[in-house]
Amino acid sequence: MRVSTPSTSSYFYPDIVDVCDEPRFEDDVFDILLNPIILVEVLSPSTEAFDRGERFSHYRNLQSLQEYILVAQDRFCVEIFRRQNKDWILTYFQNLEEHLPLLSIQTKLPLREIYDRVTFPE
Repeated sequence: MRVSTPSTSSYFYPDIVDVCDEPRFEDDVFDILLNPIILVEVLSPSTEAFDRGERFSHYRNLQSLQEYILVAQDRFCVEIFRRQNKDWILTYFQNLEEHLPLLSIQTKLPLREIYDRVTFPE
């Protein structure tokens, strides 16, 4: 699903989107979400810089967004940016025994499940 940000006329296609309230859409086609609470991007060599920089810059303008999650695909590493007032606080998770706390939806996601059946090149 596409996500629209108030700061641009561009649209973004996050890898995972979560919305908790009633979804708000840009028009009657219902394919452009305006109020995500969590956005997840799986990092790749071709998109990592954009996901960390320009894309996150646009996402930060979404008033509804509480958590932005970056998942590495070449190692065990999940980064979560969490909104705290006007600031964004970064926390890293790199151990398969850790659980990613998703505070906005009051749940925990085990890293082991995120990386289930993922094999890394030697």
